[in-house]
Amino acid sequence: MTLGPLMVDVAGTSLTAEDREVLAHPLVGGVILFTRNYADPDQLTGLVEEIHALRSPALIVGVDQEGGRVQRFRPGFSVLPPMRRIGREFDFDPRAGLDLARRLGWLMAAELRAHGIDLSFAPVVDLDYGVNEAIGDRAFHPRSGAVGQLAVAWMHGMRDAGMVATAKHFPGHGAVVADSHVALPVDRRELVDLDPELAPYRILIENGLAGVMMSHVQFPAVDPLPAGFSRRWIQGVLRTELRFQGVVFSDDLSMEGAGAVGGILERASRALGAGCDVLLVCNSRPAVLTLLGGLSVPAEPASALRRVRLRGRDGMPREALHASLTWQDSQRALARCKAPPALRLEGDES
Repeated sequence: MTLGPLMVDVAGTSLTAEDREVLAHPLVGGVILFTRNYADPDQLTGLVEEIHALRSPALIVGVDQEGGRVQRFRPGFSVLPPMRRIGREFDFDPRAGLDLARRLGWLMAAELRAHGIDLSFAPVVDLDYGVNEAIGDRAFHPRSGAVGQLAVAWMHGMRDAGMVATAKHFPGHGAVVADSHVALPVDRRELVDLDPELAPYRILIENGLAGVMMSHVQFPAVDPLPAGFSRRWIQGVLRTELRFQGVVFSDDLSMEGAGAVGGILERASRALGAGCDVLLVCNSRPAVLTLLGGLSVPAEPASALRRVRLRGRDGMPREALHASLTWQDSQRALARCKAPPALRLEGDES
């Protein structure tokens, strides 16, 4: 059985009979976990093992573990700072900021891999214009050049730990006021004016970026459809102009920002037709059941192959991870994040 395009959630800290039935469906290819699915490290390992044992090839297990406000697992995990803290380090000392980004990207991914989790939806590469509270300190920086450099360092850290990166939210969510969880944000700029948003993706793609998550933001000067449902954005800009060859994720199709294109079946059909490889459907089991009963998915062997490549690798057991010098060095870097960045004066040794 191949991995299907749907990534869905489960109810609690262990699988219910309905969860198992849903996850056995051929349209499902992955599971996204939330805080409600976590009690402690041993329970998490058991849940992930249970999910992986259901199917062959095993379902992909993912989570939002960015750091800051968006970190689903906390007790028993390193509590990561928001990305803005790394951006401030970069402002004081670019080399130190890049080193911090790589270390924390590794730490985040290595701790997840120790529990068998394949994927974390990070890093956020939206620009911090100071207008969107849903993004805010989740962004590294307001300058696209800094965001690109820090995101590449973070991605390389994740890769060192055996996990691919997923940059979000393409083409950009930082310049709109509305939160796509509760409304459809509209960005009225022309495509030529969006180059700062696209610049981080260019450098990430040049460095082998494996995943991109689309936004539920409408750019009417480019396409009347929100970006995650737009062939112009996915096939035209992302695939053709930026030459991205990895996995394209929708943002959660249950969000209000997706409602502009219709009901759940129409949302999923339009996202697939636009070129999404994986469709996230979260916190709405009725929507998942509707899709399992009525979604038609054309055969796309290339898309199925891309999904399999999301599998994590090279994870080490939790005890061995904590004993490693790299983990201990990362803990020291993390501890420094609790203090303001060290001021680096002109003339300091470079």
